[in-house]
Amino acid sequence: MDFRKDDDSMEPLTMFSQSSLTDIVLLLLIFFLLTSSFVTNFGIKVDIPKAETGAQTQSDFITVAVTNDGEFYVNGELTSSGMLSSAIRDAKQSSPQGTMVLRADKEAIIDNAVRVMNIAKALELKIVMATEQSSR
Repeated sequence: MDFRKDDDSMEPLTMFSQSSLTDIVLLLLIFFLLTSSFVTNFGIKVDIPKAETGAQTQSDFITVAVTNDGEFYVNGELTSSGMLSSAIRDAKQSSPQGTMVLRADKEAIIDNAVRVMNIAKALELKIVMATEQSSR
């Protein structure tokens, strides 16, 4: 059933409404702005010992402290650099967690901290770098 008059011809639509297009663009813009905040920026911080947030560690982790004098402490006990790997291995046997917390002094030699990380990697330990919470 055709309700048009015979003299009406179908003409193409000359005006296009862009309101739906702008809605889609606005939604995409909001989506990309929100998801861009979830992307983490992996950079190297030079002054690591200060952190805004932190979590308390449990006592069943292996803690290794590196001082600025080049001394190593495994679970609070002074350890020589030659006995460092065996001390960490012994601490791993008593700690089933399999995580090592590295507490390196801000003024410590980076080579000492890297040495501890290499030993932990060889023993298949997870490494957590301990930092202090900054006071604002």
